[in-house]
Amino acid sequence: METVPGPQEKYRLITRNLQEVLGEDKLMAILKERELKIYWGTATTGKPHVAYFVPMSKIADFLKAGCEVTILFADLHAYLDNMKAPWELLELRTRYYENVIKAMLESIGVPLDKLKFIRGTDYQLSREYTLDVYRLSSVVTQHDAKKAGAEVVKQVEHPLLSGLLYPGLQALDEEYLKVDAQFGGVDQRKIFTFAEKYLPSLGYAKRIHLMNPMVPGLTGSKMSSSEEDSKIDLLDRKEDVKKKLKKAFCEPGNVENNGVLSFIKHVLFPLKSEFVVLREEKWGGNKTYTDYEALEKDFAEQVVHPGDLKNSVEVALNKLLDPIREKFNTPELKQLTNSAYPSLSKAKPAEKGTKNSEPENVVPSRLDIRVGKVLSVEKHPDADSLYVEKIDVGEPEPRTVVSGLVQFVPKEQLQDRLVVLLCNLKPQKMRGVESQGMVLCASSMGEPRQVEPLDPPDGCCAGERVYVEGYESGEPDDELKPKKKVFEKLQADFRISEDCVAQWKQRNFLTKLGQVSCKSLKGGSIS
Repeated sequence: METVPGPQEKYRLITRNLQEVLGEDKLMAILKERELKIYWGTATTGKPHVAYFVPMSKIADFLKAGCEVTILFADLHAYLDNMKAPWELLELRTRYYENVIKAMLESIGVPLDKLKFIRGTDYQLSREYTLDVYRLSSVVTQHDAKKAGAEVVKQVEHPLLSGLLYPGLQALDEEYLKVDAQFGGVDQRKIFTFAEKYLPSLGYAKRIHLMNPMVPGLTGSKMSSSEEDSKIDLLDRKEDVKKKLKKAFCEPGNVENNGVLSFIKHVLFPLKSEFVVLREEKWGGNKTYTDYEALEKDFAEQVVHPGDLKNSVEVALNKLLDPIREKFNTPELKQLTNSAYPSLSKAKPAEKGTKNSEPENVVPSRLDIRVGKVLSVEKHPDADSLYVEKIDVGEPEPRTVVSGLVQFVPKEQLQDRLVVLLCNLKPQKMRGVESQGMVLCASSMGEPRQVEPLDPPDGCCAGERVYVEGYESGEPDDELKPKKKVFEKLQADFRISEDCVAQWKQRNFLTKLGQVSCKSLKGGSIS
């Protein structure tokens, strides 16, 4: 007979591995009297990726602690957040989320019959809820609404009113779902404190808030649905998993911003309580770790090699993904996936010799543009007008890049600065030195010509993806074919705005931290 945990053990299960809890005393008081009622919500926007196993494993903890758990598919929120889910795709994406989240839960052994599933539009369009939205809008300041959504709602140059409504709806969900607590990532903290401030003004109780740490992606930044290289999709083929892990930043001995180690810590260890490093006998054979700190220590001391770590993660991850792939390997769910997420990236090239073929889809998401950090700058040994730079773009080794910037940018202004690098041009020799990328720069239209390297937002890390607004979800070409002239066709519409922001067809170049810009060359071109 299964032992029912007491209040202290329930508290331990509910709070383990969390980054922060708001309302600890209230949580313990409830656990001494009855079971906790809690909900986790997910906006039905981009395709869920493997980092979603982090909240899934916490949901398993909540059930072990006897909690009554509700999972909210926040379809209306997905639309309000700068239309991340277009209205015509909303129903399809919500159905996709319902299927894939349930498949994830089943893959880690969570019984679905103990969970309650609900859509936002099941109750958020009711008369009572709508009146409460109006009541809330009469007491919330614009400043507080904008601040609450700063880390969750997509930030754009001209924000929509819908983004200001988003935090209020999430606060009201706590009341309408009749829960004691809301669970989410620590990026939700400002919305949680917003709810604690404003729900009492409508006569509703302040809730408990439980926050998970944010999981770094494979490039070292937050794992995100909109950054293809930073995440592994739940339906990625095994060869795609291998490819993404191979490209992941995992420098020997470096435990900072190491996406592979972070993935083990936040996803694999909580699910299995152990991790096996697979390696050949001549390198010591397999080794099982039962606590993460020991693994991190061995990696820092270079006892564990990055290649072995990546291979081991690949094996463990595919074991989690196999049942999800199997479930989605049906005509019905394949059709749902394709309908909910129509491809924005690349069209298949026409076969040689065919006529009247579809035109190639030339879109910015085909460009692999990343933030780079200049590690060294030297004059080209055989060309006075060229620099040879070593640039870190989040890969195991820095790239060698040749740039014609000598007469425009002093060497000391390039050293150690962040730049924007086009990474998937075909490498080519420039006066005997192979260049593995292009530093993107703003250029003035008049004479004398002025050139300024583009500036990523402050706080960016080397390797972070740079994308064009509205084209976040496509995957870059492995290598741009020179004959196709994809970059040249896109570059024709690159411009610097009057606010010095880099744009393509008046859509901003962005990273997760904001806009890419230049210092002063308004109206210039980008090359």
